[in-house]
Amino acid sequence: MSTIHTTATSWFFACKTSDVPTNGGVCVKYKDEQIALFYFARRNEWYATQNLCPHRRQMALSRGMTGTVKDEPKVACPFHKKTFSLKDGRCLSDETECAITTYPVKIVEDRVYIGVDMETAAV
Repeated sequence: MSTIHTTATSWFFACKTSDVPTNGGVCVKYKDEQIALFYFARRNEWYATQNLCPHRRQMALSRGMTGTVKDEPKVACPFHKKTFSLKDGRCLSDETECAITTYPVKIVEDRVYIGVDMETAAV
């Protein structure tokens, strides 16, 4: 029998819901990390990913365009238009490209919280 290791999530307050543009994104700082936070109003869903574009190594994904590819919510980098899944971070433009990190998001009243790995949060 194999052992399944789970990692606890630590939630931090990112911003108020009104701070995030409809169908757009903002950059949230957590310790030394920049996290892109998106409100996908057409789906009434919230997503968070790393803000760093893995191709150009620029902090730009929070300024990307949101949309869908075959009902998959995605963000397109504003520089080179590579698209990434907002659900799991995989590159939708090219199967061989690298993925981005995604984070869970929860809304409590009008406050947005982003979940980070407890091991990462302790660093």
